[in-house]
Amino acid sequence: MAGAAPQLTVRPSAQLQLTPQLQQALRLLQLSSLELQQEVQQQLLDNPFLELDGEEAQSSENIASSADMATISESNDAEIHENQAEQAPELSDLSWELAAANPEDWDDDRPGPRSAAASDDDAAPGAWELAASSPTLADFLRQQAANLRLTAPERAALDYLIGNLREDGYLDGDLPELAASLAPDADEETRDALLHTLQLALALLHSMEPAGVGARNVAECLRLQLRHAWAAAPQTGDSAAGEGEHAALYPLALALCEQPLALLARKDVRTLAQRCAAPPEQVAQALRWIARLEPQPARRFVPIAHTTLVPDVLVQAGRQGLRVQLNPDVLPRLNVHALYAAALRQQRGHASYAGLHSQLQEARWYVKNLTQRFDTILRVAQAIVQQQRGFFVHGPVAMRPLVLREVAEQLQLHTSTISRAVNGKFMATPQGTFEFSYFFSSGVQTDTGGSTSSTAVQAVIGQLIAAENPQKPLSDAKIADLLAAQGIECARRTVAKYREALNIPATSLRKTV
Repeated sequence: MAGAAPQLTVRPSAQLQLTPQLQQALRLLQLSSLELQQEVQQQLLDNPFLELDGEEAQSSENIASSADMATISESNDAEIHENQAEQAPELSDLSWELAAANPEDWDDDRPGPRSAAASDDDAAPGAWELAASSPTLADFLRQQAANLRLTAPERAALDYLIGNLREDGYLDGDLPELAASLAPDADEETRDALLHTLQLALALLHSMEPAGVGARNVAECLRLQLRHAWAAAPQTGDSAAGEGEHAALYPLALALCEQPLALLARKDVRTLAQRCAAPPEQVAQALRWIARLEPQPARRFVPIAHTTLVPDVLVQAGRQGLRVQLNPDVLPRLNVHALYAAALRQQRGHASYAGLHSQLQEARWYVKNLTQRFDTILRVAQAIVQQQRGFFVHGPVAMRPLVLREVAEQLQLHTSTISRAVNGKFMATPQGTFEFSYFFSSGVQTDTGGSTSSTAVQAVIGQLIAAENPQKPLSDAKIADLLAAQGIECARRTVAKYREALNIPATSLRKTV
């Protein structure tokens, strides 16, 4: 049987083709403010038909316009004040073991004194100047070493150990390894002598400030700080060690540092009291002393990466409602160079006209796409403020569930467009500065059949924990029961997930002995 002859058929189909201009518009919409600034600077270098306006320049092609301001009227006459909304409770008094695991959460208290040469009439140095003038850990230690009467080998050994300190102040490697690296080909007698010199230098390093520097592990770091505090207490009158009987408390604290750190982290008074053969009351007092120590002695010398956050949108409260406007600081006053465009029109027919005219068209499209970008961001911000009005009145506890699709339907835009407009954009509000994505969250069911925002549930959990008895902290199951009493259905696992998202430790770590 002969096979069927091949046939040609035509099937109509529709495909979306993204023009270069549309691709550019989508790409600009997704950029953050910092990325956009870099993009604009590059375009100014690449395209001669683009220019930045001065502060007083007004042009029809200027994207910075006072028309980019909108007022969202409220249905009632209630005035919104900056401090009207309930703020999420601040969680404090976290134990030292958590701080050791999360050093980025610590406050920045690095030393930054003014120069001795500065006069009283000089302006106070800014944060950047203080950060630049702060001594490093190595400099701080070498300044102390300069005041010691040491032999040349001892000074060299001490300087060598200082150079082998990690950023957190711990010694990188043990002494035998360091001695072997200094003299790999030396005989045993020479290496023993070098090891003895390093041991003397390490003892000197342990006596320096900050207390605990040069430790090989956390337990040794804590013991060194205890010794510093105990030695300083008689001279300064410091009673850090003195809750109860000092003479018994100090050796007990040293003994506790020899125990597994997991027991100290859990504040397991009963087990620690048995292992150290001490009364539970004294163990609790010693644990409170240890909890005040610094697990990373060089923390204040660690350079902090400073990041300046510039919001894209400003939300201000007033009697008329909430005013939403673009931040003028992020608006590049970019337009087409009118003089160059007029000169090009007089060069029609010239060999270079086609290429220059193409660049002129690209400049016009770029300005137009920039205008569209900021218009879309402003519209999305207005929609968010409308949808989350309760947040601006009552704070995070009044956040409602919101997804990108709702804003997309309200603005008649595609969900992917809203996603690009939300990505990396920030909004300065009377409640603080938040990323656009903060206002989008899933819903948690309530007993009335409705739903509440997961952000609101987190805020309620934070309030419950902030008000708990430190000696009897709430378990996740108990928090779930309290939420159920308020009509919020939330499983224990969900409570644990939200608690971890808030950086709140577990029940055992929150307990105060």
